[in-house]
Amino acid sequence: MKLLVKFNLVLLLIFAVGFIAVGYIANSLLQRNAEQEINENARIMMEAALAVRSYTASQVKPLLDTQMKYTFLPQSVPAYSANEYFKQVQKKFPDYSYKEATLNPTNPVNRATDWEADIVDKFRQSPDKTEIIGERDTPNGRMMYIARPMKVAPGCLPCHSTPSAAPATMIERYGTANGFGWKANDILTAQIVSAPMTLPIKRARTAFNGFMTSFAAVLVVIILALNAMLMIFVIRPVQQLSHIADEVSLGNLDAPELQVTGSDEISTLAKCFNRMRKSATEAIKMLET
Repeated sequence: MKLLVKFNLVLLLIFAVGFIAVGYIANSLLQRNAEQEINENARIMMEAALAVRSYTASQVKPLLDTQMKYTFLPQSVPAYSANEYFKQVQKKFPDYSYKEATLNPTNPVNRATDWEADIVDKFRQSPDKTEIIGERDTPNGRMMYIARPMKVAPGCLPCHSTPSAAPATMIERYGTANGFGWKANDILTAQIVSAPMTLPIKRARTAFNGFMTSFAAVLVVIILALNAMLMIFVIRPVQQLSHIADEVSLGNLDAPELQVTGSDEISTLAKCFNRMRKSATEAIKMLET
């Protein structure tokens, strides 16, 4: 097996191992970054919903308290405002969703589904837990969700303690069957933001494919460059040395000397061969005379 073939086999083996290792690391990092991007987007939307709730409770509700004596205005309810805000967001980002999933809500829209109720139960069982992150499959693809517990604030009790204490206008709108019996600091609600994983993961895969294609192209260029260097600086000088040595071994004392340039190991070997050839030629001439 020729030296160039051996060199390329070893080089290909090294590059193949490196290519696989780099691919694994790059894919892991890109997937992790995609998940972090999803988490960050979901947290931003969650904080925005909390900001709307706070604004509604502190600035909108006081302005509507007087009118609430005559007709119930859901715009005064922080949860309603947060949901309405998110409906506007969904016009631009339809795959994202927001819900204040509640075990015993006044408004049926906020009633927790089975999987949401499980999350609320986890918060109730572990009151110190502040956040749950998970994934689930949906008809629209795999979704990542972030959930945070929401405790019953004292300000909620006038409407949710007993039907007799609730505003009459609210009773007229929603009835007395649901949304009562709440206790301060109890955990009945989980604030849940769901975000699609498809698009960020797709972008990560596109970036991974582009990176690995570029990396493969760089490896090919390196292999070609190393082959050219090996051919120019090692194989060709060795071939010339081998050819002249073969000529001398067959008795052709008129074979030309190797042209030596440089001071590397191949050049040193060529100089030594030229001296040996000269000495052998002179010794043969002395024997002939």
